[in-house]
Amino acid sequence: MTVHHPTLKQLQYLVALRQHGHFGRAAESSFVSQSTLSAGLRELETLLGITLVERTRRVVRFTPLGTRIADKAVRVLRESEELADMARAEGQPLTGELRMGVIPTIAPFLLPTMLPRLRTQWPALKLYLREETSHSACDALRRGQLDCVLLAMPYACGDVDFVELFDDALLVAFPFGEAPATGSIEARSIDESRLLLLEDGHCLKDHALAACNRPELRAGATMMGTSLHTLVQMVDNGLGLTFVPQMAVDAGLLDGTRVTTLPLAADHGSRRIALVWRRSSPREEEFRLLSKTLRAIVGGERRGPPSEPRP
Repeated sequence: MTVHHPTLKQLQYLVALRQHGHFGRAAESSFVSQSTLSAGLRELETLLGITLVERTRRVVRFTPLGTRIADKAVRVLRESEELADMARAEGQPLTGELRMGVIPTIAPFLLPTMLPRLRTQWPALKLYLREETSHSACDALRRGQLDCVLLAMPYACGDVDFVELFDDALLVAFPFGEAPATGSIEARSIDESRLLLLEDGHCLKDHALAACNRPELRAGATMMGTSLHTLVQMVDNGLGLTFVPQMAVDAGLLDGTRVTTLPLAADHGSRRIALVWRRSSPREEEFRLLSKTLRAIVGGERRGPPSEPRP
């Protein structure tokens, strides 16, 4: 049997369908019509002489071989993009497209300061941003859908390299008049029955609980919030206390509220903000240059990042 080679476009359609599990959403993410995507996949199946996807009126189900081919297609597409990245990296740095993921507990507080400065310093850089939880961002990085991620460490993000930018202290936020008259608060003094936390998937919650070293805090939390802004409003209305990062307070998260904060007195009472990329990426030097720029923008040197980038 003669097997013809698929095109990159056909592989892109296959990966999009695998990711979304729906022809309409896959077509939308690929910027084509649903009929175009469907025809491209049928052509791919005809070329390979196999069935990749079982189609019903309500369900898209990949065959076992279709699943393996889709997983392989992710790697093929990523490597094809890295060919173009290699050529671009040899030219002027930080030009063209760069797809960056940013987690929700960083994006609204760092981006307003970061983006104008980046546009000024690197006007030829086309930065496309995607706000996602740490798990989703790392998965998109692995699949080649993102080039790099602004992440809070420590976090297991797979086979990556990274540069640490700065430390971001963890604070405990109290309703007005409830904060103890001390310079900081120890983890053992936190009342778990009044603790408000972010939903699962937000690494800020995991960093704060790890710093406290009190497993019962997770089980004792009274409410899970979808965002820091939501939690702060609940704290401001006297419903409990929560953890907030210093960068959010510096960016005005508490403006218009009567919420007060105290530093968390713990051995690891901070998270470390880092720029993360795939270890196989040919754009490493660009990412290190971008890290240097970001560190200067946010005053990283004043906050005391490590003197050398840490792999």
